[in-house]
Amino acid sequence: MRRHQDKKKAEVLRGFFKTGIGEYAEGDVFLGVTVPVLRKLAREFKDIELKSAVELLRSSIHEERLLALLILILKYRVSSEKDKKKIYRIYLGNTRYINNWDLVDVTAKHIVGDYLRDKDRSVLYELARSPLLWDRRIAILSTFHFIENCQFEDTIKIAELLLSDRHDLIHKAVGWMLREVGKRNLEREENFLKVHHKSMPRTMLRYAIEKFPESKRRRYLNKI
Repeated sequence: MRRHQDKKKAEVLRGFFKTGIGEYAEGDVFLGVTVPVLRKLAREFKDIELKSAVELLRSSIHEERLLALLILILKYRVSSEKDKKKIYRIYLGNTRYINNWDLVDVTAKHIVGDYLRDKDRSVLYELARSPLLWDRRIAILSTFHFIENCQFEDTIKIAELLLSDRHDLIHKAVGWMLREVGKRNLEREENFLKVHHKSMPRTMLRYAIEKFPESKRRRYLNKI
């Protein structure tokens, strides 16, 4: 990790990921290591012990946490059902360290979503009601796995729970997942929009209708 650090990139990343006073990632530390490098390192060190991956996940350095999560995904994919459960529990037990949108977006569907594909999903509704921003983003992003398998109900229900959320990062995530639903079943997305588009946060709506024809986008944005 230290061999690949770049001070100039680190400075850019600190601004991009909102690490300033009062921002959502206040005080986060960056080395300036790129994602392609981290993916390469994850493949190289995917066989480290699980406890070492957890130790890395609890690092104060952003890229070390991302590296840990990439390793956990690789481990998860080749694990027995018993070990998948262990990794899933580790993930949910350490969400306070999965504390930026990139960390959530790269991982949630691959571990939480995949694990819950044939199981009770009530934990996602608990996460959606959590006071922790990242828990709520994990809740909606985990449903991406279901969407890719043309299962939309949990996405729609969690989106409804998050309609009144005040954080822009949740508005973007919900809008994104609604857009993904629409790619596979436009009628299902529009049924949601017909009910909620007048009360949805503007950013959420914009993300949800991003791929609509311009005339249709404008009708929704004008709150018809």
